[in-house]
Amino acid sequence: MGMKKKLPVGIEFFSDFKTRDYYYVDKTGFIRELLNGCGSVNLFTRPRRFGKSLNMDMLKSFFEIGTSARLFDGLEIMGETELCEEYMGKYPVISVSLKDIEGVDFQTAYDSLCIVMRDEAERFDFLLESEKLTSYDKAKLIRLLEGNLEKAADLHSSLKVLTRLLHKHYDRRVIILIDEYDVPLDKAYQNGYYQQMAALIRSLFSQALKTNKSLYFAVITGCLRIAKESIFTGLNHFKVRTISDVSYAEYFGFTTYEVKELLSYYEMEEKFDEIKEWYDGYHFGNFEVYCPWDVINQCDKFRDSIDAPMEAHWENSSSNSIVQDILENATATTKDQIEALISYECVEKELVPELTYTDLDNEDVDIRQTYLWSVLFSTGYLTEMGKTEKGLHKLVIPNREVRGIYEKKIRSWYKGTVTSNTGRWQEFCKAVKMGEAGEVQKLLNEFMADSISIRDTFVQKTMKENFYHGMLLGLLQAEGNWIVKSNSETGTGYTDIRLEIPSEKIGCVIEVKYAEDGKYEDACARAMKQINLKGYADGLKKSGIEVIHKYGIACYKKTCKVIYSR
Repeated sequence: MGMKKKLPVGIEFFSDFKTRDYYYVDKTGFIRELLNGCGSVNLFTRPRRFGKSLNMDMLKSFFEIGTSARLFDGLEIMGETELCEEYMGKYPVISVSLKDIEGVDFQTAYDSLCIVMRDEAERFDFLLESEKLTSYDKAKLIRLLEGNLEKAADLHSSLKVLTRLLHKHYDRRVIILIDEYDVPLDKAYQNGYYQQMAALIRSLFSQALKTNKSLYFAVITGCLRIAKESIFTGLNHFKVRTISDVSYAEYFGFTTYEVKELLSYYEMEEKFDEIKEWYDGYHFGNFEVYCPWDVINQCDKFRDSIDAPMEAHWENSSSNSIVQDILENATATTKDQIEALISYECVEKELVPELTYTDLDNEDVDIRQTYLWSVLFSTGYLTEMGKTEKGLHKLVIPNREVRGIYEKKIRSWYKGTVTSNTGRWQEFCKAVKMGEAGEVQKLLNEFMADSISIRDTFVQKTMKENFYHGMLLGLLQAEGNWIVKSNSETGTGYTDIRLEIPSEKIGCVIEVKYAEDGKYEDACARAMKQINLKGYADGLKKSGIEVIHKYGIACYKKTCKVIYSR
């Protein structure tokens, strides 16, 4: 397919698109929108991997003094001739990312913020030669350049000092870009020094962003909207654009049109439906939005092989611990709602627009759960399908990839709950090993009673089977002395579990079926027929296994039936 542009996997610098010939989905219209509706401080919240950092670097490339207009050749913004003449390359820009500010304790995080500020100050070391700055100004810059910020006051005022010096030198007010502002706060919350970090960020921001004569405007991005009181105290003309806002909706993530254009350029149009099923489903303002990280990574796989399996790229780039949190604190109601979600239904929720981390620790379960649902929504694990008459948000899981994350977390949570009751767990393992089908059925039903299951909705049957299959597989794999294999743990799910206990020469073949409308007998018979027809036991005989148990298991909602043969 001729010489095509490279796909920008993990490219964060805007200039690379021109200089290294990467495919660029044109988001330069964002510059025009920003200038037309700009507050003095503008916060954009979007889930991770939706192009926030790249957009920030694009802003820097556009506004910064000394920029090359060539970078924007042929892009939408160049159509705005007057705007480009007035703003392009005309402003000093300070640009910092807080994504790496973390540490097991406050001091470590503090030190890494000092390094970030020092690195940014280094870009402006030419100010040491400036005739417009006093020796006192230069001494302040030297302190920043040496990273010598033991005095908290020096770190707190660092952004403000840089804006003042740049303003004096250029006689132009300064644009501040702060990317991933909430990462240090999130890490601090997880590691127990939230109050200290919140105080540091609050002071850094308020000195630089509040009544600072040297500031032209600031753009800040993050995943979560943290309560104004805790970070952005007393800022006037502060504008927040979240995923629910109509303005700017098309500038983060890819629209359907952009995905179709990209697939057409790489001659992969036939992959549109799969890309849509896996990575679409977000609703930002009035736009349907795809996760760009996924689309780019998957298209890159398709360039290697058009038949490459679909993969969960977004999932692998994060911890997904928020889903774990909601499961671990799940009340019966929450479990019921998660069942609805993984069965492609919606849940109706009140959402909190602003997060205060202290509420995640609130002793009132309802308050804590409301905050968890709100975080799941802000971080992209749920999306909105509209509102009810009472103003509740109708939330759904956006796509197949994210649904897989819930299922994995449900499996590991389920495995944890079942195996923590060691007595019952050992009885179950013994029953499986001895071929005691009645006991296996009784215990499995007990385990399933308080688990999360898939409802009898229009979810494809294979997906329902994979769900139960995965849960059973996880349970059996928890017995560390057994060799447990699932024939095809591929993108399409699981089939047939084979289990060997070599020391005792015992083996099992297990086939799980979904019993539609509760027709257990039919499903069990189908399972057993498949085991015999495909000769699943033969492989075990070849490995020297002497006793082979065959189980056909039919699952429906929270119950199962087990049939057995030797």
